[in-house]
Amino acid sequence: MDFSKEELLKEITFKTSRSGGKGGQNVNKVSSKVELNLNIKTSVLLSEDQKELLLHKLANKINSLGILQVITQEDRSQLINKEKSLEKLLIILRNALHQPKLRKVSRPGKSVIEKRLKLKQSTALKKINRRNDFWD
Repeated sequence: MDFSKEELLKEITFKTSRSGGKGGQNVNKVSSKVELNLNIKTSVLLSEDQKELLLHKLANKINSLGILQVITQEDRSQLINKEKSLEKLLIILRNALHQPKLRKVSRPGKSVIEKRLKLKQSTALKKINRRNDFWD
């Protein structure tokens, strides 16, 4: 299921704090680290089945209250970090909710069967040619 950013923004809370790392004086005075929180248990966007699937698949990323946290502090700008964390959240949700198509069982093709039989025959001939017949 695809979620739009506008729909997700209604259910997301942002928390900002001072970031570590590069930035010089900027690090000491600007809150550029962004912590995005999405409460999966109380989300209106998700169906019950989707909630269970997310809670199961993302168990290591969700805390005991059912909140999925995405933390971004890659950039010096708070706005860019918010956008990046939102993109990360969309990717996480898409990957967790993606269900691969089931493979239909089919018979092997004619050429594959012929190739296998030829390989078998050549191996058998190789082994026959390696035999030492001492008793003849």
